[in-house]
Amino acid sequence: MGGQNASVLRPGDWITYNDSDHQVVALAGTSVRLRSQDGAESVVLASYLMTAPDFAVTGTESLPAVEPFGLLATLSEAAGAAAREWERHIVEVETGLPPGAGPGTPARPEYDPASRSLVERAQAKADELGVSLRTVQGKRSRYAQQGLWGLVDQRLVRMSEATGRADARLVAVIREALDAETHTSTGTRSRLIRRVIKMVEATHGEGVVPLPSKNTFYKLVDALSAGRHSFGSAVTRRQTANRPQGPFTPTFADRPGEQVQIDSTPLDVMVVLDSGLTARADLTIAVDVATRTICAAVLRPVGTKAVDASLLLARMLVPEPMRPGWSQSLRMAASRMPHRRLLAADTRMEQAAAKPVIVPDTVVIDGGKVFISDTFIRACDRLGVSVQRSRPRTPTDKAIVEATFSAINTLFCQHLAGYTGPNVSRRGERVEEQAVWTIPELQDLLDEWLLAGWQARPHDSLRDPFRPKKAMSPNDKYASLVAACGYLPLVLRGEDYLELLPVAWRAVNDYGIRINYRTYDCADLGPWRRQHSGHAAKRGLWEVHYDPYDLSHVFVRTQQGWITVPWVHLPLVNAPFADFTWSHARRLATGAGLDDTNEAVVARVLDELLTRAEHGPDKHTAKVVGRTRAAATVHAPASAPESETEAAPKPRAEAQPSATVVPFGVFDAHAEAERWL
Repeated sequence: MGGQNASVLRPGDWITYNDSDHQVVALAGTSVRLRSQDGAESVVLASYLMTAPDFAVTGTESLPAVEPFGLLATLSEAAGAAAREWERHIVEVETGLPPGAGPGTPARPEYDPASRSLVERAQAKADELGVSLRTVQGKRSRYAQQGLWGLVDQRLVRMSEATGRADARLVAVIREALDAETHTSTGTRSRLIRRVIKMVEATHGEGVVPLPSKNTFYKLVDALSAGRHSFGSAVTRRQTANRPQGPFTPTFADRPGEQVQIDSTPLDVMVVLDSGLTARADLTIAVDVATRTICAAVLRPVGTKAVDASLLLARMLVPEPMRPGWSQSLRMAASRMPHRRLLAADTRMEQAAAKPVIVPDTVVIDGGKVFISDTFIRACDRLGVSVQRSRPRTPTDKAIVEATFSAINTLFCQHLAGYTGPNVSRRGERVEEQAVWTIPELQDLLDEWLLAGWQARPHDSLRDPFRPKKAMSPNDKYASLVAACGYLPLVLRGEDYLELLPVAWRAVNDYGIRINYRTYDCADLGPWRRQHSGHAAKRGLWEVHYDPYDLSHVFVRTQQGWITVPWVHLPLVNAPFADFTWSHARRLATGAGLDDTNEAVVARVLDELLTRAEHGPDKHTAKVVGRTRAAATVHAPASAPESETEAAPKPRAEAQPSATVVPFGVFDAHAEAERWL
């Protein structure tokens, strides 16, 4: 260094590096050749050498630090002026002239470097300001190391704890009490203070820990509860406490299907059930991370079953067919997706809607029973899909599907009749009476909206790297990724889709196939009636697959292939129906005193049920009858037998015949839901 410039490294300088002394032999570009005291030579990159923890140049002071300009901006005017005044004095001691002196300005005699040494100049400044020489020398040293910040009175910028001078034991108890508030009902600060005092006295004894005044106690609680929402919304408080401690890392995917996230949630819309009552529907969706495509969406009025997740997986792997009434602009041929390329691989794309078919490599699920069931896991194994479970109570592991639910409620649900809002504080009056859509009708609306309102809508998270200011739609992103990575989905064939459906083993009799008191028959079953299937383990029964969402047909596997067999009473109903609809129709038949094992009777009840659901129910009557029947059957107390000798009161002449009075029991919402849903 030679002392001329402390920020320059020259050949011949001695440095400390790697716990030993080295001499700089040569400098070549960004490399430094060193020779140790024992004669060993080495070449080190200058960037690595100067960032070493023990690097120092022998015989020189450490390099000065850059002034913290952000901290200087926070100083008060008085503190900043005092620091700049000291800077003017220190510069005059160092150079003989104050900062900003004009050219030719002579130095004052007591600060002239030509006649006075540095120590003499420092002593002169101390005498001028009325301070000690040690004070001036200290200011000079801090100014050399920290610049203007070293001249600031550190008492004015001293850092202090948010808890002030409160006892550490009291602070620890308050933090513990605030942690306990996470999963309890929201209370006031006074309740928390009372609990804290009791906890302090129980832990340390009465009068051992000094307690602040009432106002100071409130300020201390506010300081420690900042950001916790301890006295606000309980939902926000639990969500805040459930955030991961580490940094949140966004999920990335470079190709379609690299990661697909699946989850279920109640939809914020009231729907009309087959019973005539209204309730919210469960929505299960699968979202592709790379394109934000909603690969499949299934609605169900009750808790989602395990078979729903496997059917969701199957629907992801087949093209979405165009339906009557849909606009021709929703066809895949009218979109920007590589229609011709996909058509060459599968002719079904000719009649497909504009939604990509994405084969997942990995699906991310949570710990719900619908996903960890053997049905879903085996379906994924069958298709070669890797299953990755998210951590318990960590929604950020599948944040994209969680955000998609919020987008569906905002972009779709709020425009529907019967919209409930995200919580009760935003719910309108008598929302149940506004519900008009049934589950099948809402499913059709959702499927059409996914094509027109989601797949073609620009998504803020989908950006072209060459045009980052322009958002892309899921369909556009899919088309660009297909061109970039050469992605060509091998979609499921019809036979593969049938393989994922639930299985029932039944005999093929003269009247056809009987499943849950429903008969299926057609002419194609002729050669297989009263025949052994060849499966000895199943006692010769035939393998029958059925779709729980459409029981109008079943599919029988034979040696020559699959046979589609319709329900014999399908012309009477003339509408697809699900398993939960059939079960409810049987319950209605039983309640009306009919034989629920007679499928013709149940078919007529089912037809009336679907017709009532289409035209809208009598909500008031349905609710009263439903709750009365549930309460009387499940919770009504046993009534004492009537006495034969007790005379019945005579009705008045003008009175109408009185209706049968059914006693009400204790209302149980869970029992009612199990009975009616």
